[in-house]
Amino acid sequence: MKKVLFVLTSHDELGNTGEKTGFWIEEFAAPYYLLKDQGVEITIASPKGVQPPIDPKSAAPESQTPATVRYYADKETQDVLSKTIKLETANQADYDAVFYPGGHGPLWDLAEDKNSIALIEAFYQNNKPVSAVCHAPAIFKHTKNADGTPLVQGKKVTGFTNGEEDAVQLTDIVPFLVEDMLKSNGGIYSKSDDWASYAVEDGLLITGQNPASSELVAEMLLKKLEK
Repeated sequence: MKKVLFVLTSHDELGNTGEKTGFWIEEFAAPYYLLKDQGVEITIASPKGVQPPIDPKSAAPESQTPATVRYYADKETQDVLSKTIKLETANQADYDAVFYPGGHGPLWDLAEDKNSIALIEAFYQNNKPVSAVCHAPAIFKHTKNADGTPLVQGKKVTGFTNGEEDAVQLTDIVPFLVEDMLKSNGGIYSKSDDWASYAVEDGLLITGQNPASSELVAEMLLKKLEK
């Protein structure tokens, strides 16, 4: 049985707006069920452990998908999510791959989290896939190759677009723009239309553009695990 580590944000403050944020429930639920239904064993971690914050906007009626409907009826998975392990205790040796769901939270905590940075580098150096969707490619802000160059340098990547951030009116609220950061780190950034499903794979890195891309990222990860 393949084992995948999911890493979720623990950050729930949307900058100085007074609003709440966290992880986007669709970006957790769709990949979680796609992988679990194929027999993948999933462990969930977060910087603080326990229940990670769900972005309230992702729980709104217009944001629901079959995967989120399934999650809200699934007491077992809700219980698992309420007891995430602390990120600092996670070891890449115990897993075959890592997956980071998005939401705005990762821009504040996971992008800067030393445990997350070290974990991603360890997965990559041990030839294991690192996948992230939407805002979660923020995790590549400080990650490095063994030679000290940015992990995404010269690699095909995608992530939440500047246009999408502008559309949700958070360009001036977020600490940085995912698209700009990936480009400044030397990533070969590409994107599709705003809100379209789009993901790219380059070696061990699999990245998706937005919530609609979360299942596609999981499908690409599953194929990689099955090789």
